[in-house]
Amino acid sequence: MTKVNDIDLENWKELTDVWTDSLWIIPNRDNSGAHSGHYHGNFVPQIPHQLLSRYTKQGDFVLDPFAGSGTTLIEAQRMNRNSIGIELQPQVAMEAINRIHSEAKEDIIADTFVDDSKTFDTNRILSTYNIDAVQFIIYHPPYWDIIKFSEDCNDLSNSQTLNDFISNFKQVIHNTIKILEKKRYCAVVIGDKYANSQIVPLGFYCMQAMQEEGLTLKATIVKNFEETKGKMNQKALWRRRALQNGLYIFKHEYIFIFRKEK
Repeated sequence: MTKVNDIDLENWKELTDVWTDSLWIIPNRDNSGAHSGHYHGNFVPQIPHQLLSRYTKQGDFVLDPFAGSGTTLIEAQRMNRNSIGIELQPQVAMEAINRIHSEAKEDIIADTFVDDSKTFDTNRILSTYNIDAVQFIIYHPPYWDIIKFSEDCNDLSNSQTLNDFISNFKQVIHNTIKILEKKRYCAVVIGDKYANSQIVPLGFYCMQAMQEEGLTLKATIVKNFEETKGKMNQKALWRRRALQNGLYIFKHEYIFIFRKEK
């Protein structure tokens, strides 16, 4: 067993279900049980499953500051990890927690605070669950304004400019990373966007924001994605736009892995 996970390295050749390559091809989303693909902007459960396999142990605490539909919490619960979400929208949080609790496990915590991750008193997490730190954080922020998740001015998807978005994201990092245990890991799942006939490399801006908070970049993973709701049944149109405008159609997003050194 290693220090941050339950992987048995004595039998490492048998661990075919734990990915170690930096390119993740995931053909289909896991929609089993409480996992639901209806929420616009959620990510595939296979992402937290792989990350939690590599960077957490059973009984660890996982934090998701952009909890959304609860994908991280559902997967953590299935894997016997405790999980805490922070979600800005009360209705979204309520729907998520109902589905999460439909698979509730005895002695496993899966809970969500309705609040703004930029300003939420994260010490409440420590005091509520009588812990000293969390052992892993998954950040899956809005991809700036590609999807407007709410009318709330505190919602990162309502950031007026790129600089505002990155500044708001850095506030979330700063506010949450302080309760991550030293020498433990966190991850950012993020994609890029097109605007004004050019690429806005949100992934790399967010990666830099994490590094500016003193976190060490340990891995860069590229994950495929197929048809999105925004491009549903529009493959031919997007292909024409790509040929016409000298661009390529996004089929990827990034997963950046960081470690907290101190």
